[in-house]
Amino acid sequence: MSGFSADWLALREPYDRRARNAAVLDAVAASFKSLRQIRVVDLACGTGSTLRALTARLNPQQNWTLVDNDLGLLARAAATPRAESVTVTGKPVDLAHDLEAALDGPVDLVTTSALLDLVSEPWLERLTVEIAARRIPLYAALSYDGRIEFTPSDPLDGKILDGFNAHQNTDKGFGPALGPLAVTRIIARFAALGYAVTQGPSDWLAGPDDRDFQSEVMSGFAGAARAMGLPLNDTVEWLSRRRAMLAAGRSSLRVGHVDFFAAPTGTR
Repeated sequence: MSGFSADWLALREPYDRRARNAAVLDAVAASFKSLRQIRVVDLACGTGSTLRALTARLNPQQNWTLVDNDLGLLARAAATPRAESVTVTGKPVDLAHDLEAALDGPVDLVTTSALLDLVSEPWLERLTVEIAARRIPLYAALSYDGRIEFTPSDPLDGKILDGFNAHQNTDKGFGPALGPLAVTRIIARFAALGYAVTQGPSDWLAGPDDRDFQSEVMSGFAGAARAMGLPLNDTVEWLSRRRAMLAAGRSSLRVGHVDFFAAPTGTR
């Protein structure tokens, strides 16, 4: 499941790419440097941002299985330009119900981006168990961790962001979502299972020139807060003031995310 439009995924991809934690990416690359050929399963692939971010860091011979339940996004991802030594197969799977089917067959690495904060605790545990049972490493990028900072501040920032974070815990198709708690939960779980974990921040950073991106993010925050019961007047006033700051070249934004790479010890 991706749950996002192709337009939004295209808008956010440059920010995602810049945000990805270099030390975590280095750990992924180092773990597979002696492997001549690597088989990767990318869960909730969207339009293929993880494929585009990771292929250059792995050995040339790569076989990617891209998994999503949105056939349109899956087709876009599978059409990503790539070297002849990188093969890609699209696999339509409803991850909420058929996670095991996505992991069938020989797999060297599982990847995902911007997924874990959308899933429930039981699903997160299921993912952890399925990966650990197969002794597969996991590279998970861009999990939202609850940190948001606007500059300059606005009197209604707190209410808007409280509403957004409450909305993060609603059902996104996997049951009540863990939201910002997901990444710390899964890292702790993998550590308890004997995995070595490399982690680091992967925050979105947007400055005054990033108007389209900031505007879209602001609209998402306001819509989520309104859905959680914040009065319409408050959301409209906040959004109006924020857009005025953006138009005046005075708005900057940081949204906190975490990347991690969890690898079974003694096998790589």
